[in-house]
Amino acid sequence: MNDKHQDIRTPPNVHNLSGTVRRVGVELEFAGLSSEQAAELVADSFDGTTRPIDMPFVLSVADTKWGEFQVELDTQYVHPEKDLGDILEESSLPVSKEDIKTVRNLNSYVRQHWVGKALAGVVPTEIVTPPIPWDELGELEILVEALRAHGAKGTDDGVVYSFGVHLNPEIAREDVDYILAVLRAYMLLSDWLRDEIHVDLMRKILPHIDPFPKEYAVKILAADYAPDLDALIKDYFAMNPTRNRELDMLPLFKHLAPKTLAKLTDDERIKARPTFHYRLPNMCLSDPGWSVVQEWNRWVAVETLAADEDTLRRLGDSYLANAKSPIGEWLKEVRLWLENLTNP
Repeated sequence: MNDKHQDIRTPPNVHNLSGTVRRVGVELEFAGLSSEQAAELVADSFDGTTRPIDMPFVLSVADTKWGEFQVELDTQYVHPEKDLGDILEESSLPVSKEDIKTVRNLNSYVRQHWVGKALAGVVPTEIVTPPIPWDELGELEILVEALRAHGAKGTDDGVVYSFGVHLNPEIAREDVDYILAVLRAYMLLSDWLRDEIHVDLMRKILPHIDPFPKEYAVKILAADYAPDLDALIKDYFAMNPTRNRELDMLPLFKHLAPKTLAKLTDDERIKARPTFHYRLPNMCLSDPGWSVVQEWNRWVAVETLAADEDTLRRLGDSYLANAKSPIGEWLKEVRLWLENLTNP
């Protein structure tokens, strides 16, 4: 199924808690273009205005119909949270303001003329979209085609390119039953998603999209597992104490229960978001049939299964009955359900 013109699938929950169309944030990683070049493509694609933030590595593109895009060279070495001047200023060392200014200037020069150039071929440039209504995701194809036309390199253009596409679908509800149902559905469809996406070998080797431990899947798929939100978060973190999961739940948990998560981790990289953070897809720029809509449609299968209580329970029971099998009869049932979903 590699048709970039395929229709976008409708999720079972079209609206958010406010009754407006749910939105999706998208993160696109690639090489071959600088942040400045990529920002210009975003501006040209969506009638935006480029604005420097940390030149030449971080720019925004404002005034698009959806809001503000951010474009950056995705490395802490190029745009760290603190530069050397900050560190000196906060230290107890006997340095003058003039010394700190000199160090800041040197730090900036090194970043712009050495670090960035050294890493630009390996470290991805990243475009982070504003939240986009799910039924308008097809318009991102304008940008994807522009990236292709201007030589951007995706996941399959180099053995060291572990680039991905992240989808951040806005949640439809905040209750624990809804969140748990999506988690359960994802556990059941994870193997199918990996097969469909043909996850790049380098991305499999690196830890960024690690699968969930089978022990965690067994725990949450149990019919008698009925935690409240705090227990769900604590159980999740006990077995997944990391941001490196194919479906990273920590941003959502920080949004829903910041005090609970703060007792478990002080990782400042976790940003509260009312979204699922789905990180599995490749950035397939060398495949002219690939599109963001294709990845959204795969995600909708997860939400569709989550909304089908009877099928979710049946497939969950099948998984538990075959959990020790290297292949698992449950996966055959999953694929049959998916075939019926695609061809009712």
